[in-house]
Amino acid sequence: MRKFYIFFASLLLPLALLGQAKPYSIVIKGGHVIDPKNNINRIMDVAIADGKIAKIASNIDASQAQQVVAALGMYVTPGLIDLHGHVFAGTQPNQMYSNGFSSVMPDGFYQRVGVTTVVDAGGAGWRDFPTFKKNIIDNSQTRVLSFLNIVGDGMRGGPVEQNVNDMDPVKAAEVAIKNKEHIVGIKVAHFSSPSFINVDRGVEAGRIANMPVMVDFGGTKPRLSIRELFMVHLRPGDIFTHTFGELLDTKEAIVDTATKTLKPFVLEAQKRGIIFDVGYGGSSFTYSQAIPAAKAGFHPNTISTDLHISSMKGSMKDMLSVMSKFLKLDMGLPAVIRASTWSAAEAIKRPELGHLSVGAIADIAVLSMRTGNFGFYDLAGYKMQSNEKLECEMTVKDGRIVYDLNGIVTPLPKR
Repeated sequence: MRKFYIFFASLLLPLALLGQAKPYSIVIKGGHVIDPKNNINRIMDVAIADGKIAKIASNIDASQAQQVVAALGMYVTPGLIDLHGHVFAGTQPNQMYSNGFSSVMPDGFYQRVGVTTVVDAGGAGWRDFPTFKKNIIDNSQTRVLSFLNIVGDGMRGGPVEQNVNDMDPVKAAEVAIKNKEHIVGIKVAHFSSPSFINVDRGVEAGRIANMPVMVDFGGTKPRLSIRELFMVHLRPGDIFTHTFGELLDTKEAIVDTATKTLKPFVLEAQKRGIIFDVGYGGSSFTYSQAIPAAKAGFHPNTISTDLHISSMKGSMKDMLSVMSKFLKLDMGLPAVIRASTWSAAEAIKRPELGHLSVGAIADIAVLSMRTGNFGFYDLAGYKMQSNEKLECEMTVKDGRIVYDLNGIVTPLPKR
């Protein structure tokens, strides 16, 4: 009888193995992996299990995965990080980017372009951050982080953002520390008095909280010195956004418009550790700044959109459009990917993001390079022609496919 049971069990064993769960939820096959943190720039497969990167190798057995992504001819990168967006959308009139009409809901605009993490750039201050967390952060599939505005009432525009008495470094730092899971830094912006007081108070809050400060500088008459900003007021690791803007009446530019040459102290500041962010926006990028800067060997540390209701209808469009423009400016694809992933993660001190290391969060963008005739223009109407442009084929967030443009995964998920 015992022999019979052994024989019967041996027949059932293959059937039991057939019923076992496959070790990987997804395998992405045949894509050209660009992972700047790990210096990977070649064709490899990527396996995902339990929401994490499980394996990255030259060949991973597709039969070991529940779903297989056919990525031949495509680029596989870490999920993109938009370091400067505006996603504190709401219903309050006349509040701009703070629970108002000018911000966008993140899931509708980011997943379709490979962005898995967006950092809201100062929509909320310490006073209204709980509303931002409850309404947007806690209810978004996209990972939403925040630069906390040094103004307690946030980015509401007008007199609210000029109120020096509401720029409280201690209260801002307290809220930032208490919510450090979501808050990654302090934001300073839209100050029109010819004084560094808003910058200094933002930096003080950043010092107390041990977080970087992102500065949207300018808007004053007379203009303040950006050299003094970089070399005296900001710390290494602080972020200068809207790098390529040219609002000459109220903001000094990085390129001398008379000689069309990059001011030498800009490279010195970058070497000092100041992080230069694109923050494209509606009026904060011009080719008259970007082209001479690129010719001088200066490229941004991080690429971001300043996405909001207005900017996405102008020359900015979205994250991939901005990245494509810097490809045309000879930044090179690996450097563009770095500036949109790992460098952004480093800037906000989130080393768990922006890379494809085994064990890392499985945030992935699968991108194709479209060929054709594309016109990349700026707000002044200057246009550069390009025969290539990045397009998102798939976005994976926390190991789950959240966007698939052309059905490149099999089997297709049931909806």
